[in-house]
Parts: sequence; structure tokens; C-alpha cells
Amino acid sequence: MSDTRTIASSIGALTDALMADYRQGRAIDRIEPYSQPDREVITDLIGRMKRLLFPGYFRDLEHRSYDIRHSLAVLMEDIAFRLGEQIAIALRLGASVDADRARLLDAQAQELTVQFLSRLPEVRALLQTDLEAFFDGDPAATSPDEIIIAYPGIFAIMVSRVAHLLFELEVPLIPRIMTEHAHSRTGIDIHPGATIGRYFFIDHGTGIVIGETTVIGEHVKLYQGVTLGALSTRGGQSLRGKRRHPTIQDRVTIYSGASVLGGDTIIGHDAVIGGNAFITASVAPGMRVSVKNQELEMRPGRQSW
Repeated sequence: MSDTRTIASSIGALTDALMADYRQGRAIDRIEPYSQPDREVITDLIGRMKRLLFPGYFRDLEHRSYDIRHSLAVLMEDIAFRLGEQIAIALRLGASVDADRARLLDAQAQELTVQFLSRLPEVRALLQTDLEAFFDGDPAATSPDEIIIAYPGIFAIMVSRVAHLLFELEVPLIPRIMTEHAHSRTGIDIHPGATIGRYFFIDHGTGIVIGETTVIGEHVKLYQGVTLGALSTRGGQSLRGKRRHPTIQDRVTIYSGASVLGGDTIIGHDAVIGGNAFITASVAPGMRVSVKNQELEMRPGRQSW
């Protein structure tokens, strides 16, 4: 009982001390919880968009299938409202906005939302090519249905393509929240700024990193643990907006554990990069790059069973 009284008597002073700490004006001192986009709402939006992109695979318990057009309209209206609200918040982030400016940003958010939704057929066309690449490239896949429902790679690519569209529309923060959600779910880290061509195939996928200024062509295949990254980030914010990540041309395969680094690095079309290779210079088209086999030593060990 005495311990409880000690804590209770201290709470007021502790609260005052923490409130005083919040007044220092640092980035971590912001106390308005609704002044930035809501991660949970955006995560929920990804699930709703998944139903727009793959309508026959992910059921919405709130709607019925006997009137598909009506259900689609209700779903799209719900997405439009929630996404528009989050974009408006993101546009105001970090700025002092008066009432007139807020109305302009709200109108801009609505326009961006309409532009985004109008381009979803483009995203679906790309996802169809990705699905074909997955099925053609993976003998373990029994059907396209299995890939859509169960494969983490197709989920990561779906989120990446949606986020990249928002990134192209210059929507702040929300695209990164989306791709980080996919990263946390799949272990595949694709920056929304990365440009990815058709027929993109991620095999297994865990540990893949694709940086912001990466450009990937068509029919490219990546295995787990591949890094398409920057050669150096010592320059910090001075590197913002500069090409830091490689270009991967058409029909390139990069096997597990390989790293391809640098904004001047170009992997030419039809090249194959072997597992665990470390590439910091361009590779000519059609080349096969591999790490020379390391010498293995085998010797008898004591049996432990």
C-alpha cells in the first residue's frame, strides 16, 4: 500500500516534468496526435485497395457479390474518402496553415485522390505481368491463385506499385508508410521512389532491398537477400534527389545475397549476377558474373549423438 501511495504522490510532478520536456521545440516534441497521417488507416487502405486490384480473391464481409457494381462503388467511395483525408493531412504536415490554405489543400487532396483512383487500371495491367512472371518463373507455383493469395512477393510488389503511383503524384509520407508496412510483413524493402518495369519477379524475397532511385527494366528476376543500394550515404541530406542506386536493364537475373551498388552502376540487359557477388561497377549486357568458388575444408568431427 505504501508503494502505491508513493507512486500516486509522484505522478503529478512526473507529468509536469514531462510536459516541460515537450516544450523544447524538437521534432519529437509534437503533441497533436492527429496532425500526421494515421498508419492504421493507411494499412487498412492497403487491404481495401487489394480488393479493388484483385476483386475475386479477397472477400469484403461488408458487401455482397450479387451487385458487383454497387459493391465496387461503395468500396471505391470508402477508399476515396479515407485516402483523401489522409492526403490532406500529409499535405499540411509540418506547416502552419490558415483556413484559406487548408481549403486549398483539401481541394488538392481530393484531386490527387481522383487522379490516383483513375490510374488503378494501369496498376492492374502491371500486376498481371508480374503475376505471369511469377507463375512462369517458379516451378513450385501450382496456379496464379496460389501466388495472389499466398506469395509475399506479389503482395510487396502490389504495395510498391500503388505507393509508387502516389509517389509520382508527389503525395508526401503516405507512400513510405505503405512500403514500410509491406516491408514489415514480407521482409522485402522497396522504396516507393524505385521505378520498376513489367514482368517483375521476386523469388522468395526475404531480405531484398531496393533503394529510392533504382531503375529496374522488364523481365527482371531477384532472389532473396539482394541489395540494390547506394554505394555510400556519407553525404547524408546533401545526396537528396541525386542518383544513388543502380540501373538494372531488361531480362537481368540477380541471385541470392548479391549486392549491386551505386548510381553510376548499370547492369546490362540479359546479364546474370551470381549469388553473393558485390558489384560497384557496370556490367556489360549478356555477361555472367560469379564469385570464384571458395575452397572448402572437410574433416571428420566427433560424433555428438
